Amino acid sequence: MTILKDIEIIKTAKSRLDPALLENPGFGTLFSDHMFSMDYSGGKWGAPKIIPFGKLEVSPALTVLHYGQAIFEGLKAFKTGDGRVNIFRPDKYHERMLRSCSRLCIPAVDYGVFLSGLVNLVKTDAAWVPSRRGQSLYIRPFIFATDEYLGVKVSENYKFLIITSPVGAYYKEGINPVRLTTPGEFVRAVKGGLGAAKTPANYAASLLPAEEAKKKGFTQVLWLDAIEKKYVEEVGTMNMFFLIGDELVTPSLEGSVLPGVTRDSVIHIAKNWGVKVVERKISIDEVFAASKKGILKEAFGTGTAAVISPVGEICHDGACLEINNGQTGPFSKKLYDFITGMQYGDEPDKFGWVHTIAG
Repeated sequence: MTILKDIEIIKTAKSRLDPALLENPGFGTLFSDHMFSMDYSGGKWGAPKIIPFGKLEVSPALTVLHYGQAIFEGLKAFKTGDGRVNIFRPDKYHERMLRSCSRLCIPAVDYGVFLSGLVNLVKTDAAWVPSRRGQSLYIRPFIFATDEYLGVKVSENYKFLIITSPVGAYYKEGINPVRLTTPGEFVRAVKGGLGAAKTPANYAASLLPAEEAKKKGFTQVLWLDAIEKKYVEEVGTMNMFFLIGDELVTPSLEGSVLPGVTRDSVIHIAKNWGVKVVERKISIDEVFAASKKGILKEAFGTGTAAVISPVGEICHDGACLEINNGQTGPFSKKLYDFITGMQYGDEPDKFGWVHTIAG
C-alpha cells in the first residue's frame, strides 16, 4: 500500500458554497468545490492532484461513450458532534472497486492512493460536509476509459476522478416504508454478466422498469432472477433482507447481485447481536407464503445512499402483501440507528469500520 503524503492541491479562486444550500441539499445535485484527478497512460497511473470542480473537455470518440468501459463507487463522510469527519468503511468500498475494475479490464488503483485521495479531498472541502443528522457528504470515485477509438477493445488510457456532493435522504420516504413491485418481463442481470460489478451498464438496464413502477405508484422494483424469474435478488439499487421468524434471510451472492458494503455491515451486526443470518436463494413465492403464515416480520433494503430502507408493501403478479402493517419494524429501526450512530460518532466503533479525519 502506497500512502501519498503530498498531493498537489490547486484551490478554486472563489468557493461556490452557500451555507443555505446545506439546509436542504437534496441528493446528488449539489457539488463541492474540488475534485481528485489522476490519469493512466503508458501502463501506469500518473501523479494525483486535487483541482477545482469543473467541466471536462472530452473527445466525442472517447471509448467510454461508445462501449461503456467504466466503473464507479459511492461512499459517505459524516460530521460528528465534536467537529470531526468520519468516512465509513473505505477499505470495503475499495475492495469492491478493485473487483469492478477487474471485471471491466480497468487498471487497479492502490488502496493508499485511494484513501489519500479521499482524505485530502474531504479535508479540502470540509466546509461542504453537512452537520445535520441524516445528511452527509456523498463521495463518488469513478474511472473511465479515455482512448479515442471507434472499435471494441480494452482502452490503454483512463481517468480516475473523485467528486463529492452534500446530500440528504435518498428516498423521499426516508426511514419510512417503501412500496415495491416485481419487474414482470424485465430482467436486470444474469450470473456471469455485470450484476456483481458497479458499472454504469449494470444500472442502465434498471431505468425503464423503475420508471414503469413509479407510474404505478411504487417506489422501486423488487428484482427477480433472470433465468427462472422467481428468486429475489435486489431491490432497486439496494440489497434485500427479510426477517422471517427468527432468521434474517438475504439472497446469496452468486454473480448477479452486487456485494453491498451496507449488506456486509448488516450481516456482521446482526450476527454480533445473536441473530441467525442466512444467505441463500429465496423465492417470491416463499416471501408471500411466509406473509400468509404470519412469520414475515420485516423486509428492508440496504445500501450506501439510504442505509436501511424498510419495505411496507410488495406486489407480484397482481397480488400484494403488507409487511408489519405498513410500518417501519423495530429491527429495521434498530439497525438504522446503530449504523448511523457509528457513522456520526454516537456509537462506539467496535468493528473498526470508521476512518476519522480530525476537525
